[in-house]
Amino acid sequence: MIVIDAVSKSFGGLQAVAGLSAAIPDGEIFGLVGPNGAGKTTTIRMMTGILRPDTGRILINGHDIVNEPEEAKAGLGYIPDKPFFYEKLTAEEFIFFVASIHKVQKSVAVSRTDELLELFGIDDRRDDLIEGYSQGMRQRLLFASALVHSPRALLIDEPFVGLDPFGVKMLKGVIKELGQSGISIFLATHSLHIAEELCQRVGFINKGRLDSIRSQEEIRSVEGGLEGLFLKLGS
Repeated sequence: MIVIDAVSKSFGGLQAVAGLSAAIPDGEIFGLVGPNGAGKTTTIRMMTGILRPDTGRILINGHDIVNEPEEAKAGLGYIPDKPFFYEKLTAEEFIFFVASIHKVQKSVAVSRTDELLELFGIDDRRDDLIEGYSQGMRQRLLFASALVHSPRALLIDEPFVGLDPFGVKMLKGVIKELGQSGISIFLATHSLHIAEELCQRVGFINKGRLDSIRSQEEIRSVEGGLEGLFLKLGS
């Protein structure tokens, strides 16, 4: 479970996030949508512990990300919008490296790596250096590495960057299966149709404030669906 409780963050005189609260139970895919600069990435970076909230608290599986960072991050997977790779490593070596950070037992890491490379369709390139990977392959590898320690909460910032239609379809299926397995998923995206398809609830953030949270049923009852709601709330 993920709990965001009255979280705020400012940079100088700019308030990037203001009093944001939301709770994502086990098995829910929660979407956060908003215009550029609305506060989506700042929110996720606070949830990962990269940024410290000015006020409020964030709990990952019951652990405070500020006061209990190791415990919180042990059960957290993170897929950033601008990932960093050690490009002189192979895909297999990179996943092993991430597994070692999370102190995954070696035998478990080997098994999970085999499983994830096959799941994301890059098993046949496992021994190739990452520097030779396409953008879409890097995105799949990023998902695989984020799941190697079997997290119970997953943060995803713009998950479909650089993917072809096949890759988008495959990742959408994986995200749905992860939610069905009981993982709490927080997904920030500009893609309204993706959020409408994947998320049980969607939050609308604008100028750092969470304007509204709507369920799938509420979204579908509005003319124009999520796009109609987005334009209405942003006007």
